[in-house]
Amino acid sequence: MASPLVSDALWSIIEPLLPVPPPRPRGGRPRVPDRAALTGILFVLRSGIQWEMLPLEVGCGSGITCWRRLRDWQEAGVWDALHRELLRRLRAADRIDWSRACLDSASLAAKRGGDKTGPNPTDRGRLGTKRHLVTDRSGIPLAFILTGANTNDSMPFEELLDSILPIGGKPGRARHRPDKLHADKAYDHRRCRQACRRRGISPRIARRGVETSEKLGRHRWVIERTFAWINRYRRLVTRYERRSDIHHAFTALACSLICFNTLQKRF
Repeated sequence: MASPLVSDALWSIIEPLLPVPPPRPRGGRPRVPDRAALTGILFVLRSGIQWEMLPLEVGCGSGITCWRRLRDWQEAGVWDALHRELLRRLRAADRIDWSRACLDSASLAAKRGGDKTGPNPTDRGRLGTKRHLVTDRSGIPLAFILTGANTNDSMPFEELLDSILPIGGKPGRARHRPDKLHADKAYDHRRCRQACRRRGISPRIARRGVETSEKLGRHRWVIERTFAWINRYRRLVTRYERRSDIHHAFTALACSLICFNTLQKRF
């Protein structure tokens, strides 16, 4: 028998973060349970199907119901809070390696356009979105931001570093700065190195015409693997949502699931 999309362990983490549902009017249709709606959201995220094609056999109501719940929980900050909570638990379990972080970006097609899109210079100028990501040494996603595909990788560099929120889970001050940061030649700018040093981070950025990509790749392969993990969630291979907040919700949920799977591993 297939394991449920929303396990008891995952639900025990998510349930306290959900807002209290509004009171149901008398005589109205019963509200779809939150766990059932989350199952539908995960089904769409993993399979990449359209909302209206969500099978009734999944038992999560209609696709539009699940979409509305995804939207409402995004507005309530649930998905980012889930990501932070799982990062906190990972740090409490000593599973976040701050000795080295990796930073990179990946572009994906935006079939329906929308905000945070732009002409992709690597895809014949078709509209696309760029996903900027930073991970720890083992590939755990620490933060991400979304921009248009025509945005230079180095432009949101500081914003991405500052998107790593303080992570608690251990006695003392919360931590949000790695010791070192590895990045490729797209970030070979003086302002990027200065931004790292102002934050107490030692920059390890490849220099154009000096260093080969092979040497840097010994440390940066982990972030490429994380991008591959994200693309296992088929809804994120191509952006179909016109609204960037909905695409952000899916991306935050995928990062959270990567953190959850890492937390569940036993070594």
